[in-house]
Amino acid sequence: MKQLQKKALFNPNGDIDVIKRRMINGNTTNLNDFNNMKYGWASDWYRQAMNNFWVPEEINLSQDVKDYPRLSKDEKNAFDKILSFLVFLDSIQSANLPYVGEYITANEVNLCLNIQTFQECIHSQSYSYMLDTICSLEKRMEILYQWKDDPILLKRNEFIGECYNAFQRSQDKFTLAQVMMANYILEGIYFYSGFSFFYNLARNGKMSGCASEIRYINRDENTHLWLFRNIILELQKEEPELFTADKIQTYKELFLEGVRQEIAWGQYVIGEQIVGLNGRMIEDYIRYLGNLRFKQLNFGPLFADDPQEPESMSWVSQYADANLVKTDFFEARSTAYAKSSAIVDDL
Repeated sequence: MKQLQKKALFNPNGDIDVIKRRMINGNTTNLNDFNNMKYGWASDWYRQAMNNFWVPEEINLSQDVKDYPRLSKDEKNAFDKILSFLVFLDSIQSANLPYVGEYITANEVNLCLNIQTFQECIHSQSYSYMLDTICSLEKRMEILYQWKDDPILLKRNEFIGECYNAFQRSQDKFTLAQVMMANYILEGIYFYSGFSFFYNLARNGKMSGCASEIRYINRDENTHLWLFRNIILELQKEEPELFTADKIQTYKELFLEGVRQEIAWGQYVIGEQIVGLNGRMIEDYIRYLGNLRFKQLNFGPLFADDPQEPESMSWVSQYADANLVKTDFFEARSTAYAKSSAIVDDL
């Protein structure tokens, strides 16, 4: 496909008429005019994200300092590896989003991507705060860089990392669309799968502060998922050649591989010795997430059996609900979000 042109930063000949604005391949002035936006949903997202500001250190982790040494060997192993994976994901997101933004020619969408980048940095800070609080400096470094020594974790990172690197090598529309899909998989499957482990610890009375921290991150990631879904849906209207049957099949294969790897990873780190979770529950939940995300892009079910939310994992939704006030699971701190409510959507 023809290479995308990186947008000019100063473009006095850019289009002023918002009707001419396009997600990619537009002619933008880069002027941030909050009263004239083509994509109204971007304005809603922007204001929601601005209201979601939070600081990791607001959450009390004093009980977690006591809980972490008492975790079982399997729980601690899973905690360390999943946190290592999440740190990597947020780190690569904060590095990749500005690069993608160089080719997005709808300035109101770039405003959203800039806020998302900032939030990914906050998430990385949050994980660092968790580690700084509960473990030694040596253990912190070990967890942060486990992906260098664990070949299975390295393979997980390579899947997303190589999708992002591909766009560094070839800035064409189809490669960008695959980056969008990889981002959607990351935000909508990988994060949700990882978060469920921390929620399971909390419902068993362990690491409630870390679970509260994850809950704030989860709220942000839900909006990121909503943002990229809308970008992809706009591309379906504006760039239909990116959504022919053969290209949708490529996206499907990306989703299937992402689901396959996440199931293998989940079963590797969770195993069968953690109270409240097992390999079958992990597989059912990840297949459900992959199927749900694929359908939300109007591609139909990912799997022939069209899996629905497994009853055994229905409790995850309650922990992830940003609108819930403090529950019995989180004794340390209220998690009511007084500034704003979550975006109402079916994600």
